[in-house]
Amino acid sequence: MQLRNVLLAATVMALPLAAQAQPVTGLYIGAGAGVNIMQDEPIKSAFGVPVSGINLQTNVGAVGVLSVGWGFGNGLRAEFEGDYRYNGLDKFSGSGGASAPISGNEQKFGPMFNVLYDFTTLTPMFVPYVGVGVGYQWADLTIDAPAGAGGGSTTKTEGSFAYQAILGAALPIPSVPGLAVTAEYRFMGMSGDRVYGETKLGNDFNHSVLIGVRYAFGVAAPAPAPMPMAAPAPAPARSYLVFFDWDKANLTPRAQQIIQEAAANSTKVKYTQIQVNGYTDTSGTPQYNQGLSIRRAQAVAAELVKDGVPKNAIAIQGFGETHLLVPTGPGVREPQNRRVEIIIH
Repeated sequence: MQLRNVLLAATVMALPLAAQAQPVTGLYIGAGAGVNIMQDEPIKSAFGVPVSGINLQTNVGAVGVLSVGWGFGNGLRAEFEGDYRYNGLDKFSGSGGASAPISGNEQKFGPMFNVLYDFTTLTPMFVPYVGVGVGYQWADLTIDAPAGAGGGSTTKTEGSFAYQAILGAALPIPSVPGLAVTAEYRFMGMSGDRVYGETKLGNDFNHSVLIGVRYAFGVAAPAPAPMPMAAPAPAPARSYLVFFDWDKANLTPRAQQIIQEAAANSTKVKYTQIQVNGYTDTSGTPQYNQGLSIRRAQAVAAELVKDGVPKNAIAIQGFGETHLLVPTGPGVREPQNRRVEIIIH
């Protein structure tokens, strides 16, 4: 029982976020930081002699990224990124468990170009996304001389083509339109081998986990909830309700019958205007529901014209998932909310 109450409270607290999970449109900036884990780097040769079974191991390090990008409003984003990764050297390890400690560090940095896609319709509370990137990275390797060997260190930088895969999620912050907290996993690899002095290293793979922020410019604050529609006066207005199947805007035979009745009754009274208002339930995104409500209203208006109502006497409006006939939470397929109301004034 206690767990159920906690889950219910978390759901209620998350409901305000639903309206924020929208596609990024236009310019945005981002930043992130976290931990970086390097896979063991194989030593392929030393002093011109091929080597096998010996790896360079590193400690868990840090990673940071800065990005600027553009959202196309359909879930697709493109961005340029600058990144930095740091890992301290740990030891050389060989077959049979043999190892030798080593000190120093490897630092990687460079530009990347990423293409990402936001899945804005999967969940109302946060936005999962995936991405891929290509660019160029420099790997700066510093090896400190052992104590008693004269001191000092050796540093060399090698660069190559780099690629990465990104899996993340963004959590919008309702109090600051355009701001979101992000969490990401990234895999980055550098192509080819790198030669440091007399040593050639093989693959350079990194696994990173980052927490960050993203800010999209030009995001307007959510519009205040529309005022409830005034109840129509009992006379002379008359209203008719036409219901729809889920995610549909086509008319059922019953709907056509109701519209025909409304059209016939409009000839028996002196009216000033016929309002055709479309609505949806709360499943789907607010943008999609707004468009669906308009398509439903247009379908009803076209049928009224077909039944003899003058086109210039009809006013069409779409209200999306607002003005619910049956109050529900988000994501609920309520049949009575999927409707068009015909009001004869």
